[in-house]
Amino acid sequence: MSQQNSAAPATHTAVATVAASRDWWRDAVIYQVYPRSFADSNGDGMGDLEGVRSRLPYLRDLGVDAVWLSPFYASPQADAGYDVADYRAVDPMFGNLLDADALIRDARALGLRIIVDLVPNHSSDQHEWFKRAVAEGPGSPLRERYHFRPGKGKGGELPPNDWESIFGGPAWTRVTEPDGTRGEWYLHLFAPEQPDFNWEHPAVGDEFRSILRFWLDMGVDGFRIDVAHGLVKADGLPDLGSHDQLKLLGNDVMPFFDQDGVHEIYRQWRTVLDEYADTTAPEGSCAQGRGTGGRIFVAEAWTPTVERTANYVRPDELHQAFNFQYLGTEWDAAELRTVIDRTLEAMRPVGAPATWVLSNHDVTRHATRFANPPGLGTQIRTAGDRDLGLRRARAASLLMLALPGSAYLYQGEELGLPDVVDLPDEVRQDPAYFRGAGQDGFRDGCRVPIPWTREGSSYGFGDGGSWLPQPASWAELSVEAQTGVPGSTLELYRSALGLRRTQPGLGAGQAVEWLRAPEGVVAFRRGEFVCVANTTGESVTMPAYGRVLLASGEVTEAGGEAKVPADTTVWWSSAD
Repeated sequence: MSQQNSAAPATHTAVATVAASRDWWRDAVIYQVYPRSFADSNGDGMGDLEGVRSRLPYLRDLGVDAVWLSPFYASPQADAGYDVADYRAVDPMFGNLLDADALIRDARALGLRIIVDLVPNHSSDQHEWFKRAVAEGPGSPLRERYHFRPGKGKGGELPPNDWESIFGGPAWTRVTEPDGTRGEWYLHLFAPEQPDFNWEHPAVGDEFRSILRFWLDMGVDGFRIDVAHGLVKADGLPDLGSHDQLKLLGNDVMPFFDQDGVHEIYRQWRTVLDEYADTTAPEGSCAQGRGTGGRIFVAEAWTPTVERTANYVRPDELHQAFNFQYLGTEWDAAELRTVIDRTLEAMRPVGAPATWVLSNHDVTRHATRFANPPGLGTQIRTAGDRDLGLRRARAASLLMLALPGSAYLYQGEELGLPDVVDLPDEVRQDPAYFRGAGQDGFRDGCRVPIPWTREGSSYGFGDGGSWLPQPASWAELSVEAQTGVPGSTLELYRSALGLRRTQPGLGAGQAVEWLRAPEGVVAFRRGEFVCVANTTGESVTMPAYGRVLLASGEVTEAGGEAKVPADTTVWWSSAD
């Protein structure tokens, strides 16, 4: 008997989609929308909020619980909106506040929650505070809200310390003072257009608590916190003493990352969030009362260990933190089992759910990472073996969705999209691409607008082309081409997300029961549910653990055994 994608696609109503519990996020599937690349409503080649709004029914039918929107705030777009000039305004390229309000309302009507990106580590250099700080010169009170310092050396011609920008080059830029002389330097851990806030100044904390309330009053269900580990810098901004600092990231506690002082900020933020009711609770219900929760914080916190990540999700701080250790794990059974165990063990003492993620807007899509040899990291410039990458990506997605906790999906991964590794240099916009010795600068490859239809100037993204060119091969990867097609990656995701809602062994929880398995195979039980992932390049024979619910490849069963192909994940149920 052959089994593949045995569960039917599911369509979900608003009642089914919204979890009634204030702890909905413990087993939620959250879908990241990169607004400029999701859907274009006005034909200018750039995605926008109205485009996202028009595609909300697709996300509802896909089966996700919440939508996380990357920044759409007013911005000069030096770093794709992560340089915010006004945290209470929508950038005209994306629409306006009325569009944001309509999107939030429509999402709620469809049973979807909305999480917005918040960028508290730095602002745009066009933020009113920073513009005034430069214009007013040394001694301006507004300079105290950033990290302005005199330079070292004769005449202050050297940066105040040896910190390097994540995007390459020094982490300091010198300003020209109002009188035309070269003057103080300001800190920017990323692009020069992104000056870091000084979180020791009380006005910064006051401002961001106000920003939280502004968007909570608009009805959002939570915030993804950009560079959550970077707000507090070590006292005195000490030299690091290394000139290859990027290699240290993720391996050590840096003087500008993962400082213990960030946790007091998040404890203050948590008190604000807990004042707000659950926006999706029925009118008049107890969940509409003050302090009932239902809204969440999600930390983007790159830390040396998953144990330090757990510090961000203690009961009085944030709710979730991205599991970057898992994202960076190779398609290898032993490595996967190790990081799964460590994650669950680290989260258990603080009572937080584990999170699992394979792709996002900053890393090479996992369909391309897994197409290449291991050991190349999370930013890869070569296409690799496309068929192998897709096969592994499908298997990895089913494994991730079977683990206890919450899962994050990045737009287009449900279509099996690869990275676009051959974009012409002249179309690239990643600021790191234009600075030496920084990140690889090839993040544009995972940000190419997604295809909706087989035809059109941008495969249904919009009527006026797309801001980054799409490969011709994407026509057959489009939503239209895959919808209703047995075995397609889109239908695999729809089936998997539908099963997460009906299988008690999937979703929330803090543990798995490991099963004996051949080398190269991950196998675990959760109640009556069993997941087996074969990470090897050969078929393996396993016990047939019951009824096949879903498989990422063709599984053959006979005599109580199952033949699981190479790079394939299978879900079983032992229930009748």
